[in-house]
Amino acid sequence: MDDVTDPKAHPQRQEIEATARTLEIEIVPAEVRTAADIDAAYQALASAGVQAVVVEQSNMLLFARQSIAEAAASKRLPTVYGYREHVDAGGLISYGADLKWCAHRTAYYVDRILKGAKPSDLPIEFPTQLELVINLKTAKALGLQISPMLLVRADEVIE
Repeated sequence: MDDVTDPKAHPQRQEIEATARTLEIEIVPAEVRTAADIDAAYQALASAGVQAVVVEQSNMLLFARQSIAEAAASKRLPTVYGYREHVDAGGLISYGADLKWCAHRTAYYVDRILKGAKPSDLPIEFPTQLELVINLKTAKALGLQISPMLLVRADEVIE
């Protein structure tokens, strides 16, 4: 699912498409502009017979996580996310940066700037630890069995 209003969407879509070409997987795009588009997007994906959905990382899609989880469940489409908050809301699986850690680091930078540091002198940081979160309740509702090897590698399993 692609939030076409978010500047982060285009690079994410390019990565997904490049990986799909390498793996010879067909991509069915589902572009949304607002949260009101989510149900229609899932309907279109279900009608197209997709086997799984990837929800890109965007603010709008993060805030609409409950609607996305409900649409995914109602269409019985396994969905993968970049933020664990989606899994907390009932999504299946996420792999991505910990937003709480990012907020903590943001506070650190604000503190440094308020103490007189010039923003241009501060290094750019990227998250270095990604977390894998799996919702077993959602997997069971979708009739999916998660590999024990994947469960062992998960940072958190929600039951």
